[in-house]
Amino acid sequence: MSLHPSNVDGPIDPITPDTLPDASHEDVARGLSALISHSADVPNVMSHIHAPLHSLAQAHWLHNFIPGIQKLAVEYHCGNYVVMRGSEEPFFETMPLYARLGMHLLFYGKEQVRLLGNKRIDELLREESIRQGQIFDDPKSVRSIPSFVETYKIQTEELLEPDLSKYNNFNEFFYRRLRPDARPIQNEHDENVIISAADCRLTVYASVDLAKAFWVKGTHFNIPNLLNRPADIPEMASFQNASLAIFRLAPADYHRFHSPIDCEIGDFERVDGQFYTVNPQAVNETGFDVFTSNTRSILYLKHIPTGRLVAYVAIGALLVGSIMWTGGNQKGTILKRGDELGYFAYGGSTIVVIFPQEVIELDEDLVSNSERPIETLVKVGYSIGKIKAKVAN
Repeated sequence: MSLHPSNVDGPIDPITPDTLPDASHEDVARGLSALISHSADVPNVMSHIHAPLHSLAQAHWLHNFIPGIQKLAVEYHCGNYVVMRGSEEPFFETMPLYARLGMHLLFYGKEQVRLLGNKRIDELLREESIRQGQIFDDPKSVRSIPSFVETYKIQTEELLEPDLSKYNNFNEFFYRRLRPDARPIQNEHDENVIISAADCRLTVYASVDLAKAFWVKGTHFNIPNLLNRPADIPEMASFQNASLAIFRLAPADYHRFHSPIDCEIGDFERVDGQFYTVNPQAVNETGFDVFTSNTRSILYLKHIPTGRLVAYVAIGALLVGSIMWTGGNQKGTILKRGDELGYFAYGGSTIVVIFPQEVIELDEDLVSNSERPIETLVKVGYSIGKIKAKVAN
């Protein structure tokens, strides 16, 4: 949803334009490429791939590539509403510029022609995602760290390494570690509590049908497609009518992800795919298959209290070329709630955790927000639900 902050009290309706009327898809493609090149040379995040869209109102250099981008930045508030856990008042998060350009490349333009699946566009998004990763691995990218911290108000006191000069490149800071006590487990001594896998904007649904009704509008979105498995194999039976938790990480978030359950590590699969933006505007777009089209890594976790398999899907996105597993790469490893599983390098991305219906009873406030629908801001360790009933292993 692309929304205007003044509309908080009434129905949350999109008012953003569907297109840049003066720009072609070729203009937007050149603009995205120029923006990524700019991030290699300019340390100020406000002229960077992570710049909020509104900050580009004065970016005259970008207007040379994308006619009308300044008008869009001035006249429209492009982004998403989010609600803080424990509050009923939504606040507005501006969409990063790179995500907006990714949206325009896929299905906006003069001709109003949807380009999803266009080979040239798909290759461009892949190439630029890889190139951005290389830029942020370069030692000179450390110049962007102070501006990034200031722009996104990163709480450096909770970092395991708070000295910004100790990071060797921007990516090292991006997948920074936190102090061990920075993300306590809510109700840690209650073994029935299931926790958030990430610092994120969270939506939860008790069934796939509810997820499709309120949030995920992809035509081909279902559990077998997400897991890249045939629908008729025996192991898919346990995921019929499964519950979903969708953890969206924004660029400023702590980008390591964790186990929401006490579990034993099972099988792993990588699925090659696209690098589409995972911004809610794309996920909410009818017929736009983000989660089942994008590159993703799937880890199966045996939930120790119930003996059920839980599927943990880390999904790549535009300018996210790396999904790295750190705690879940050895089959048979036992993990506790909150133990680290891995991290994303550069950009924002999403984790989808699929719980068999017998496993989780989702927290009511999260269910209510998700059916509005609006994302809830949560952190690693927050409760997202409880075990329904323990069953025999």
